[in-house]
Amino acid sequence: MTGWKPSANRASAMKTLPILATALVAILSLSACKPEPEVIGGRPADPNAEKVKNAPKKELPPAIAASVSFRCQPGNTLAFVDFMKGDTMAVLKTEKGAMGGTTLRAPEAGQPFVAEGGYKITGDAKAATIEAPGVGTKTCKA
Repeated sequence: MTGWKPSANRASAMKTLPILATALVAILSLSACKPEPEVIGGRPADPNAEKVKNAPKKELPPAIAASVSFRCQPGNTLAFVDFMKGDTMAVLKTEKGAMGGTTLRAPEAGQPFVAEGGYKITGDAKAATIEAPGVGTKTCKA
């Protein structure tokens, strides 16, 4: 037989044996790992966690369905109204882009929007009658 040397195979086997042993030790050490992660440096429990969990859910305000600029008569004045989705809330403003305004609510969709102090809006985003204290009743069109 040509090219076969018994001492060469033995030397090759001796070199690969430590590599195989190291791989076997690594695999065995990984098999001992816990399935859940270890928490390091965790924060203390939230003292209000139970209170927050049991708190009633808050309802977000409705989104704006239409933001309308009205021209009102008599007096050729302007009124700005944001009609909210659901048709049960509107916000009346006297200046365009003004923050806040007067929030008016309707008991059901299709009924007039009212607020304390004598505010009332009857109508929709195309045409409305607006009543406000110190201003009286105005007929308005978009």
